[in-house]
Amino acid sequence: MEAFKVDESQNSVLLTWRNVSVYVLDLRRKVCKQVVTNVRGAVQPGELTGILGGSGSGKSSLMTALAFRNPIYYLASLTVQGDIRVNGCPVDPQYMRQNSGYMHQDDIFIDTMTVIEHLWFMARMKLDRDIEKSEIESRIKILLASVGLSARRNVTIGNTESNKVLSGGEKKRLAFATELLSDPPILFLDEPTTGQDAHTASILVDQLQSFASRGRTVLCTIHQPSSAVFRSFQKIILVAEGRIAFAGTNEEAIKFFSSLGYVCPHTYNPADFLIGTIVATSSNRRGEVMSIQRICDAFLSSDACKEIDLIIQLQLHIAEFKEHWHAMRRKAKKAPKFYTKLRWLIHRGAVQVIRDPSLQILRILQKLAIALVAGLCFFGAIKLDQLGVQAVQGVIFIMVSENTFFPMYSTLSLIPQEFPLFFREYKAGMYPVHLYYIARITSLLPGLILEPIIFTSIVYWLAGLANTVSAFFTTLGIVLLTMNVSTACGTT
Repeated sequence: MEAFKVDESQNSVLLTWRNVSVYVLDLRRKVCKQVVTNVRGAVQPGELTGILGGSGSGKSSLMTALAFRNPIYYLASLTVQGDIRVNGCPVDPQYMRQNSGYMHQDDIFIDTMTVIEHLWFMARMKLDRDIEKSEIESRIKILLASVGLSARRNVTIGNTESNKVLSGGEKKRLAFATELLSDPPILFLDEPTTGQDAHTASILVDQLQSFASRGRTVLCTIHQPSSAVFRSFQKIILVAEGRIAFAGTNEEAIKFFSSLGYVCPHTYNPADFLIGTIVATSSNRRGEVMSIQRICDAFLSSDACKEIDLIIQLQLHIAEFKEHWHAMRRKAKKAPKFYTKLRWLIHRGAVQVIRDPSLQILRILQKLAIALVAGLCFFGAIKLDQLGVQAVQGVIFIMVSENTFFPMYSTLSLIPQEFPLFFREYKAGMYPVHLYYIARITSLLPGLILEPIIFTSIVYWLAGLANTVSAFFTTLGIVLLTMNVSTACGTT
C-alpha cells in the first residue's frame, strides 16, 4: 500500500467521508429510494480520483452529496446522511460553496455572450471583491491559454445548431475554466468527458492532472473511459448498486478482482472490464446482484478498505488538536457587494435582449398589428351617446387586457428556459433570488416602456378618445403600469 501523505500547502485539503447514505424521495409517488448505502472513502490532495460505475449505480449521487450540491429535482428531494469532513473537521454547505468548484455534466451558458464576457461575469460574481481588475484580467488570460481557448475569447458561445460557434469540447473546456477562476482547493466534476472524442477527453484529463498536481483535491465521475484516460487516474472508486466495490489504485483494483476470480484479459480495456463486472444486467439479474454484493463485502475486509479507515481515523485525531484547521488555513473570501452583483446581472440580461432582438421585434410587430386592428374597429364609434360610452369601455378593455395577459404569458414562457441556469447559480450561492428578479425586470424595462407607448398611441388616436394631452398621458401611464405589473407577476 502507498504511504499516507498530506500536503500542508495553504490550499491543500483531504476529503474524507464515512457512513454516508443518500436517499431520493419521490414527492409524486411518495416513495423513498436509497441510492447510496453506508459508504466511506478518502480523496487526497495532489491526486486525480475518478468514480466509476454503470448508469444508475449511484456515482453521481455520491459526488453530489460530498459536494453539498443537490441536483435539480422537480418532483423529488435528496436527503444525505453521514459524516463528511475536510482535514478531519466537519464541513457544511457554506464551506463547500466557498472552497470548492463543481463542474456539471450538462453545460448551460447564455448563448449570446462571448467567452471572455462569460468569464468576466463569473469572475465578478464569484471572486473576492478586493481583487484588482488587472489581476482578474491576468487570471482569465492564463486560464484561456491553459484550456486552449485564447483564440476563441471573442467568439459567441452559441446554443442551437443555427448559431453554434463553440463545439461541445470547447464548451467543456470553458466550463472547466469557469470553475478554476476561484482556484478552489477541491474540484468536483460530473462526467467531464461525456460527449467528447478520445483526443479531447485526454486533453481535458491532462489538464485535470495538472491542476491536481498543484496540491488540489480533484474528484470526478467518469463513464466508460478509454484505457488512456483510465490510466491517468491515480485513484479510482468503483460504485455498484449504491455500494463501494473497490477504492484504490488501478493496479490494486485489477489484483483485487483477480483474487475474486474476475481476471482481466491483457488485450482488454481495464475500465471496461471493471465496470462490466460490477454492472447488474437484465439477464440473470438475481445472480448478478449477488455477485456484486459478494464483491462489495470482500472489499470491506480488504487492505485497501483498511487503509481508508486508517486515513479517516488519523484525520479525526489530527482534528482534535487542530480544530477547524482547514478554515483557518484559507483566508476568508469577501463576497462582492450586492450592487456589483446587480450591475453584472443587469448587464448580462441586457446583452441577452440586445443580441437576440428577434423576440422583441416580433412583440413590437404584434403590438402594431393588434393596435391597428383594434383602433380601426372603433374608428368613428366614439360619440356622446350610449353606444359611444360602450365603445369607450371596449377600447379601455382592449388596452388593459392586451397589456395584461399577453405580457404575463410571454414572460411565463421564458421561465422554463432560464430556470436551470438560475437554479444552478442560486444553489452555488452566486446571488439571491431578489437580485435576479430586479435585474431581469430592469433588463426588460426598455421593451416594457416602448411596447405600451406604441400600442396606446395608435389605439388612442384611431379610436378617437378624448383629444387632450392630459387624458392621453393619463391613459398611457395606466397602460404602462398595467404592463409592467403583469410582467412582474409573470416573472414571480
